[in-house]
Amino acid sequence: MTSLHGKHLIAGERRRDAEAQHRATQAATGEALDPAVADASAAEIDAAFAAAVAAHRALDPLVEPDLAAKTAAFLEAIGAHIEGLGDALVERATAETGLPQGRIVGERGRTINQLRSFAALVREGSWVGARIDRALPERQPIPRPDLRRMLVPVGPVVVFGASNFPLAFSVAGGDAASALAAGCPVIAKAHPSHPGTSELVGEAITAAARECAMPAGVFSLVHGPSHAVGQALVRHPSARAVGFTGSLRGGRALLEAAASRPDPIPVFAEMGSVNPVVFLPGALRERGAALATQAAGSITLGVGQFCTNPGVLLVPAGETGDAFVAGLAEALGAAGAGVMLDPNILAGYRRGVEARAASAHAERVPLTCAGPETRGLPALFTTTATALAADPSLREELFGPASLVVRWRDADDLLAALEGFEGQLSATVHAAENSDDAGLVRRVAPVLSRRVGRLLFGGFPTGVEVCPSMQHGGPWPASSDARTTSVGTAAIERFARPLCLQSAPAALVPPALQDQNPLGLLRLVDGVPTRDAL
Repeated sequence: MTSLHGKHLIAGERRRDAEAQHRATQAATGEALDPAVADASAAEIDAAFAAAVAAHRALDPLVEPDLAAKTAAFLEAIGAHIEGLGDALVERATAETGLPQGRIVGERGRTINQLRSFAALVREGSWVGARIDRALPERQPIPRPDLRRMLVPVGPVVVFGASNFPLAFSVAGGDAASALAAGCPVIAKAHPSHPGTSELVGEAITAAARECAMPAGVFSLVHGPSHAVGQALVRHPSARAVGFTGSLRGGRALLEAAASRPDPIPVFAEMGSVNPVVFLPGALRERGAALATQAAGSITLGVGQFCTNPGVLLVPAGETGDAFVAGLAEALGAAGAGVMLDPNILAGYRRGVEARAASAHAERVPLTCAGPETRGLPALFTTTATALAADPSLREELFGPASLVVRWRDADDLLAALEGFEGQLSATVHAAENSDDAGLVRRVAPVLSRRVGRLLFGGFPTGVEVCPSMQHGGPWPASSDARTTSVGTAAIERFARPLCLQSAPAALVPPALQDQNPLGLLRLVDGVPTRDAL
């Protein structure tokens, strides 16, 4: 395995002021992994931000006319350098997370494809939303000045690595890639569970920055096993936005820190959900056995450690629903135990299972699976729509291979249960065509659409396609801003702001707004979409 140094990467330089004491553990065995890392010091954080501010000034669209081309080349180079890490990256990520090699290889591919997608988006350029309203000097009673508007980078962005996606939502993952694509310098905080993986990717980004002659401060990586580092990053006066994927508690803490600043900044936090799945009677009559098997596969995928894990299944009462629950229990029992991401997550999952088992409003379904204390076992619970309303904790995310079956009696019972849910990343409806399900779908879909960012008709929510039309984010508490997504090219919009230039000298006008339209963009000129030069 490639030798690791355990230091912070501050604008291309390796640095560690404090004594290194924290070590990640091998997820499967609990064995400590070298090297040790330390919390970033205040001086190191200041240095990272000072370099990021300098990089932001150098990458200003009013200063750098070739920003789009340089940024696209940089993103592609990052992907190439990550690919060049080869087996070393896969081996380290597998050791630190317990995720199987195939999953890590797939996630590496997703990470590289994200970078390339953003490179293509930036190179094409229309994402800046260029608008021009030409001057009307003869207009009465007041002449109109020349007005030109586009999106520009907000400035230094703090990105927090996610525990469950060591590559795709980490140092070079969706938040970092979209911020870099917008032209923002990134200061990434490595997740304490996989510092080695983070270091390898951080070195790849640093190498790409040098290769592409980007300002050194365009990227820094800091370690921070303690929560104090995260708070210091968010509160730093030079931070302009935050990207976070994790728990509701963690996201709320960052939101409160950002809001308490003299100048509050946005925190784009994706904080998970229970992703309710509604099964209608016709669907269960047609394919109940298959749906039970598929539901079990989705619940246990990645040992249940996905923010899109189907944590609540709404199943009709009666014999058809009974057969589905029995089939689901059988399939979950056959799935067996799995290695969870780290001991803390395993302990939290076990506490959550015990708390739910102790609830007077839920009943645990016996499963046949067994496993050692170091593994996460599937768990299944049942309740009724009425009991669900009496115990709000049953709607809370239980991070791991567990799900809750809610039995509903009739349409009113189902709709009342759905009305009780808070914001979710996704919701799913399984219905049969040419049956009574169709009428119920028309009643259920609007209720769900008001609570989710992605509404599925068939299938299961795990497995988020990375493409321009994907929405990964929903109303609170699924995410902090339901208007944004953390997956897909629209994620770039989080880290840009509009700038209007009024009567600007031609020498200061960025290419996207220039008369000759050198980038060939589709622009809104005097209210009309066109690619023509002025």
